[in-house]
Amino acid sequence: MIFHRPVSRRSLLGAVAASAALILTAASAFATCTPVAQAPRAWPAAIVPEHGPDKGTVELTFLGHATFLLRTAGGVTAIMDYTDYVPAPLTPDIATMNIAHPTHYSLSPDPGIKHILRGWKEDGVAEHNFTYKDIRVFNVPTNIREWGTGGTRYAGNSIFVFESAGLCIAHLSHLHHTLTDEHLKQLGPIDIALVPVDGLYTMPQSRAVEVVEQIKPKVVIPQHVFTPVAVEQFIAILGDRYKLKRNDTATAVFTRATLPDRQLLVLPAPYR
Repeated sequence: MIFHRPVSRRSLLGAVAASAALILTAASAFATCTPVAQAPRAWPAAIVPEHGPDKGTVELTFLGHATFLLRTAGGVTAIMDYTDYVPAPLTPDIATMNIAHPTHYSLSPDPGIKHILRGWKEDGVAEHNFTYKDIRVFNVPTNIREWGTGGTRYAGNSIFVFESAGLCIAHLSHLHHTLTDEHLKQLGPIDIALVPVDGLYTMPQSRAVEVVEQIKPKVVIPQHVFTPVAVEQFIAILGDRYKLKRNDTATAVFTRATLPDRQLLVLPAPYR
């Protein structure tokens, strides 16, 4: 016979309080990628080099969360996953967005932006493929889970590819799944991949590693990060398949001639 020890009122209240604290902690953890009413406060502005990149180079600056600034030698500027929550240090020529959460798009983008490319289309599939000065930009649509319902929004996300100075840079944004052969065919050879590594809102980190092995980029840069712990976990899972480099600043400059082979490049950025 099993006898159950009586629970005092004080112990019961303590357990309830502890449970409430855990629920509040979990709620705050999920508040970083939720609807507009619960969206996070703005990231601090990033420091961008005063001078643009030299001829034959491309410059990337990690502004925070999943947002990057790209600058070309021809003076073109593009912000990937342009959003109100990551301050833009300048008005870009090109802004790409995705619909997964408000931290990946803006409802009121700067009117000075020349080209706004949305990775989704309300009644169809987004299609972008154009050249502006010394950069070409195109998208490859992917699917996302619908927040709150668990359903699938087909073509609700886009991988945007930026081609300049002989380099192809793919921003995977809020990718939720591994890629099909058709996706890989549309992408073509990718030199630098900006990969979501949160492991929760997008896809498990082990699956993100699968995507890296599918694309086989020369350089992998983690994005969609909330804490340094997630980055360290991704580094551990990727293991020695890519040589780790931790950058001192949020900006990196790339050239075709000096592109490393299989490098995991961590660009520091504020975690939020």
